[in-house]
Amino acid sequence: MSFASDVKKELSKADISIKNRRLAECYGLLLYSRRFSEAEIKFKTEAISVAERFSEHISTLFGAIVEKKSTLRASKEEINLHSIKVLLESDCKRIFNFFGHSSEATTLRVNRANIEDEQCVSAFLRGVFLSCGSVNDPQKNYHLEFCVPYKNLCNDLCTLMGEIDECNLTPRTTLRNGTHIVYLKDSEQITDLLTYMGASGSAMDIMSAKAYKQMRNVTNRRINSELANITRTANAGAKILNAIDIIDADRGINSLPENLQIVAKLKKENPELSLSALGARLNPPISRSGVNHRLNKLIELAEEIKRETGEQNEQ
Repeated sequence: MSFASDVKKELSKADISIKNRRLAECYGLLLYSRRFSEAEIKFKTEAISVAERFSEHISTLFGAIVEKKSTLRASKEEINLHSIKVLLESDCKRIFNFFGHSSEATTLRVNRANIEDEQCVSAFLRGVFLSCGSVNDPQKNYHLEFCVPYKNLCNDLCTLMGEIDECNLTPRTTLRNGTHIVYLKDSEQITDLLTYMGASGSAMDIMSAKAYKQMRNVTNRRINSELANITRTANAGAKILNAIDIIDADRGINSLPENLQIVAKLKKENPELSLSALGARLNPPISRSGVNHRLNKLIELAEEIKRETGEQNEQ
């Protein structure tokens, strides 16, 4: 089961004991479905919990007779598509007119008279999400969207979402295959909207996933930083050992001044030691910067030997 299905299952359990909230949710389900007119009311969904919720609304609120069908859709995974249809055209007209709509209107718009208060706004948006909404698994990315059949309904939905003071939503829109998409990509806005609609458990899942991602990113950055430091140290150590080998092969370590000779032998015998550890083993001990200065001298001398050797080869 997908995360979106879990969200819809949670929303389908929201309390609708107060009639005006039940009506507001039912209105959201109907208005943002693909078939809502005087002549036809038909609702389709992949979520059985939403199909049962819709049927319950139509039967309880309007006493209308509905026909339910479930079909298996061919895809990568077996998906049941549940279809609910109001059988009598007279019931369709009665329900359509009840919510203040008329066949004379050229386009469907949100009738604010059906959304009486803030709780009804929440119920209405819940119905809209159950009808045409989806949300991605937060383990992958943050994306919540509504697939809206008509442009005016798309604009009305954006306006309504933008008016929710406690959520501070900034919905965006796009057009995908002829369908208008209203979407959110900010994780905080998505969790706020889910909580507002009644899916606080799913909102907590998104927050937990975000916290885990942040912790994982911090850990990865720390590991990468440590690996980079180890790589730099290993490369520097290899460069110094190579310089000592060049000097030893060309003129011998014993030809070096005593201070460089001692540190060269100590480094060659203990290649794993850090600069500070090398300095501590000298008698008398010297600082890390002092050891680094001497090792740089060895690298400079090796570079000089390589240049001289190259010049001789050219001759």
